[in-house]
Formats: sequence, structure tokens, C-alpha cells
Amino acid sequence: MTRFRYQARDTNGKLYKGIVESQDKHQAARILREKDLYPVGLKDESGGPFQKANEALTRRVKFGDLVLFTRQLSTMFTAGLQLTDALSLLRRQLSSRFGEVIADLQTSIEGGSSLSDAMAKHGDVFTSVYIALVKTGESSGLLDEVLTRLADNLEKEQEFRSKVKGAMIYPMIIIVGMVLVIIVMMVFVIPKMTQLYQDFGATLPMPTQILINFSNLISNFWWLWLLLSMGFLYGYQAYYKTNTGRHHLDSFYLRLPILGGLNKTMIMTEFTRTMSLLISAGVSMIEALNIVAKAMGNILFEDGVKSASTQVEKGFPLAYALAQTEVFPPIVTQMVSVGEETGKVGEVLGKLSRYFESESENLVKGLTSAIEPLIIIVLGVGVAFLVVAIIMPIYSLTSQFSP
Repeated sequence: MTRFRYQARDTNGKLYKGIVESQDKHQAARILREKDLYPVGLKDESGGPFQKANEALTRRVKFGDLVLFTRQLSTMFTAGLQLTDALSLLRRQLSSRFGEVIADLQTSIEGGSSLSDAMAKHGDVFTSVYIALVKTGESSGLLDEVLTRLADNLEKEQEFRSKVKGAMIYPMIIIVGMVLVIIVMMVFVIPKMTQLYQDFGATLPMPTQILINFSNLISNFWWLWLLLSMGFLYGYQAYYKTNTGRHHLDSFYLRLPILGGLNKTMIMTEFTRTMSLLISAGVSMIEALNIVAKAMGNILFEDGVKSASTQVEKGFPLAYALAQTEVFPPIVTQMVSVGEETGKVGEVLGKLSRYFESESENLVKGLTSAIEPLIIIVLGVGVAFLVVAIIMPIYSLTSQFSP
């Protein structure tokens, strides 16, 4: 699936902006027309890395803002406040970018659209799962309950993300610091020391020669390293956009030592949490699977969920359908089977999500525990090499000037 940034107008001529996912531009235009939006501009969002970075910094709505919006909207709606009045209050409280989105929601609702249809016009802010849940709440007349459940789920997800980020931040700071120190040494410090040694005609030992050659390689050919890095990023993006490339890379990520297991567990956390939320809200099993498939983030699991949806549509139990995909661990199929027998699939999936969330946290802690000593070892070896490479020529110079 490719993400297209669109500009489109409704029947009244109002302009809407957002992102739609589809196979190509023609399908993207068709999806917009089905929502009574007529595209005036469609652009592949995968433009250059600088463009994407700029858009991410200037236009992206923070996940925390979405969580706050959902909780406050749920509270106001449950308290009996009219939807448009609630949106009007929220528009003043949140960031300017999200404020624009809320203003569009308010305008669309005042024009006769439902909340879910208004949100669907902002696919870059509200996920397909979010929109489907709101639509289910509108259809059942239980929008207040659905919003409360959705807010609870988003808060749990935010807490989980914070724990993962918190566990990884220390190793990342150390790694970034090491890289910056190496760059400063190679580009600024080592060249000056090299000139000093050459002026005195010092005989350079092997460690010092290696260090100087490496420094010259970085400082003299920085533009080449920059071009190679940009070329690699562009090539990676282009390859990942192809069906073959995405299958190869996603499969590779799942096979990585430690990281592959963490990736699988986090995917299972997202799958079970989202399925539990959708089914508990009254979304049909097939529709829930189709919605979740788009949010898997890994093509192998996405194909697996789509295959399971096809099997369920044919009348097979969900546990059997998931087992046939060969991407879901036995604990998922076994627990889902129990849920189907007891009629509590949503509840069982909720328990599974908490289990996988706990496993993910443990894996992250184990990963950081393994990385920290490795970083210390690498840092120690690097510092020792630098000391030897810098000090040895100094002793050589001292011996030359000694009587």
C-alpha cells in the first residue's frame, strides 16, 4: 500500500486535506469519491527524505494530543455536551495543527456529516481502527461508551510506548554521544595532531597510522559518505515500496536475533489489543480482521490476517484460520479457540494483549541490559585505541629530543 497526500473538495466546494492509502493513484481517487470527495491533487507521500522529514515536523499530530482529544471528547460527550460544542472547546485547547483538524470536523458535522465520515477525511490523524470504532458507536447509539473504551485503549498504548522509549533512551544517548565524539575527533582533532607529528618528523606507529588514515577517509571524503548515505536511504525506500522488497525486508526484520523476537511480540500486542477493542465494541469478526490487516505494519502478518479473514468468511473458526497462516504463535490460536468455545473472544484477546505487552516490556529490558555492557566494552576498546594511537608518537618525539 502507498500513502498519497490529497487535496479534495466536497459537493459544497470545501477543501479537505489528508492522507489516503491505496495501491495506486486511481484507487486513491476512487476511495475519495466514495466518500463524496473529489480530488484536486494527489501526491505520493514517499517524496524525498527531506520533504518527508519537514512534513513530519510541521504537520504531524502528536499521539499524546490524539489521546487527550479522545479522553476529553469522551468525557464531554458522556456529560451530555453536544458534539459540536465539545469540538469547539477542544479546538482551543489543543495544538494549532490539531485545532485545524478539529475545526474541519466541526464544520463537516454542522454540514450534516457524521463524526466518523468527518474523521475519515483526515486519514493522517485518525487510523482506520479509530474511525471504524466511532462508526460502530454511531450505529449502535453507544458512541459515549465506545469513545470511553477507545480512550482507555489509547492511554494504555501511550503508557506502553513510554515504557519502551524510556528503556531505550539511555543506550541511544550513549550511542549518539559516541558517534559525535568520533566525528569530532576524526574531523578536527586528529588532522591537527597529524600535522604536528609531520612537522617534527616523528615515526608513527601502526595504531597511529590506522587512526590517521581513517581520519583522512572521513574528513577528505565527507561528501562521498553523505552521497552514499542519501543513496542508501533512497534505494531502501524505493525497494521497500515494491511488493518483493517489502516481503524480503519485513521477513529479514523478523529473523533478526533478539530484535526479531521483540518485533513479533510488539506486533502481537497491537493485533490482540486492536482485535479485542473492535470485537468488544460490536464490530463483526470479518470486518475487524479486515481493519486490523491494514494496521499490522508488517506485510507477512498483514497477508496472514487477510488470509484468516477469507477463511472466517468461508465459515471456519478464527482459531483455525489463524493457525493456517503459520505466522501466529500457538498461544494465540489456543487462547482464541478457548474464547470461541466460551463465547468470550474479545475478553480473551484483551488478556492476550496484556500478556504480550508484558513480554514486550521484558524483552526491551533484556535488550537494554545486553546492550549496556556491550556499549561499555566498545567504548573502552575505542578509548584505549585512541590513547595508544595518540600517546605512542608523543613518547617517540620525547625520545628524539632526549640527549
